[in-house]
Amino acid sequence: MKNNKLIYIIALFVLAVSLVFTLSSGVFAEDAAPEAEAVADAAEDTADGGISAKAIAAAICVGLAGAAGAIAMGMAISKSAESMARQPEASSQINGAMMLGLVFIETAIIYALIIAILIIFVL
Repeated sequence: MKNNKLIYIIALFVLAVSLVFTLSSGVFAEDAAPEAEAVADAAEDTADGGISAKAIAAAICVGLAGAAGAIAMGMAISKSAESMARQPEASSQINGAMMLGLVFIETAIIYALIIAILIIFVL
């Protein structure tokens, strides 16, 4: 059962990454137009209220990272609470390991936010 769940999560992750790359492919394509025309076109698109591919890619990046992080944090907290209930004498060590794991998970989410900001403002 756990192997099927892991395969499902990996397949979902690969699908999400391919979706992000598909939506952000226009970001990495070289434009033949001069810089001034590109800026004018971007301003025109923004004025029309259109959502660019960069904004969609950034939203997907942060959304998937946040959702995956929330699931991972929930699983970590649940397993640590379960193990503390089984061995109350080791609760301080379990609590410390859980907090370290939560910090690493949150760091991955913050990295996704930074990448999304870079996609929007730099690329």
